Amino acid sequence: MAAAMASAAERAVLEEEFKWLLQEEVHGVLRQLQDILKEASHRFALPVGSTEGPVKQENFMLGTSSADQVKGVLMLQGDALCQADINLKIPRNNQLLHFTFREDKQWKLQQLMDAVMLQLTRARNRLTTPASLTLPEIASSGLTKMFTPALPSDILVNFYINLNKLCLTVYQLHALQPNSTKNFRPTGGSILHNPGAMFECGSQRYEVSHVHKVECVVPWLNDALVFFTVSLQLCQQLKDKISVFSSYWNYRPY
Repeated sequence: MAAAMASAAERAVLEEEFKWLLQEEVHGVLRQLQDILKEASHRFALPVGSTEGPVKQENFMLGTSSADQVKGVLMLQGDALCQADINLKIPRNNQLLHFTFREDKQWKLQQLMDAVMLQLTRARNRLTTPASLTLPEIASSGLTKMFTPALPSDILVNFYINLNKLCLTVYQLHALQPNSTKNFRPTGGSILHNPGAMFECGSQRYEVSHVHKVECVVPWLNDALVFFTVSLQLCQQLKDKISVFSSYWNYRPY
């Protein structure tokens, strides 16, 4: 009898604690999350209302530690890469090619959130883990149609985000002849494809002959990454506390 009364009293205390957790701490954490994510959204320099002026444009120089065969300037406006001015030097004939985005094209930074932990995780992963793409996927992407003049058929480009860097990869291709004696092995998905990688596009087979990667640091991407990480930690801590009560309700020996 005494044991049953003690269990009932213990349960009443736990129910009060759980009620406090739901009413007080959950709402407090959600308010804190709202403030953190609001700060994260500010790092993307997006307009909040229609009364605000145009979003400030930021220019970033592309740089590389290797030979300067690819140079350029990227122009960010909020979450959009609104212009890319790229110079590509072709080693085999010392030819200099110049490309810019068409006026009607933009490349959107691919991250943001919608539904707390799942979307926070996806948003953070967009910054930390670039997508693995096959060369045919890159060849058929909208990026191939964004430049003026049009890219030559033996040039592929890909933009991606890695942590706080905006990266550009340029692939120079070599068309394989139908009577080529090379053993054709299509390459799968990868963040960065190396020279020698092969793929088929339409009825033509190609091999990557040269790869040039250049990048620029975007400081506010690092801020956004920190905010996403802190938000995930807060969510996980709250989830762990709720799990303690859930495990108690699921296990009742009396």
